[in-house]
Amino acid sequence: MNTTYPKIKSMSPQFVVADLERSLDFYIRELGFDIDFRYEDFYAGISRDGYTLHLKSGSPAIEERANRRDNEHLDLVFSVDDIDGLFEAMKSRSPIIIRPLREMPYGREFYITDPDGYILGFMEEK
Repeated sequence: MNTTYPKIKSMSPQFVVADLERSLDFYIRELGFDIDFRYEDFYAGISRDGYTLHLKSGSPAIEERANRRDNEHLDLVFSVDDIDGLFEAMKSRSPIIIRPLREMPYGREFYITDPDGYILGFMEEK
């Protein structure tokens, strides 16, 4: 069966967050995102370098967050340049680093968590 699908123009993961203001502050201050929009007091879209993330007020599943952290299941991976500089900057700021910078067969990476326990990986490919 030949099916034609429309072009995907963008994708935006959505994180359920306990405190929207705290999450916005983290992503803006620590990771350099900008606010694209806010909807009332419970939803926001943020972006950086053409990539977007949506944040929605709610109750993140604590057990799921703990399981993902224990098993290093990433919620989002950022491909970056100058991972050494980024890692040094992160070490001097407030993000919780759960996996220090390491060499892997596919490149170099490290992981942090956001205020709700979402695991964010940063990778520089070989």
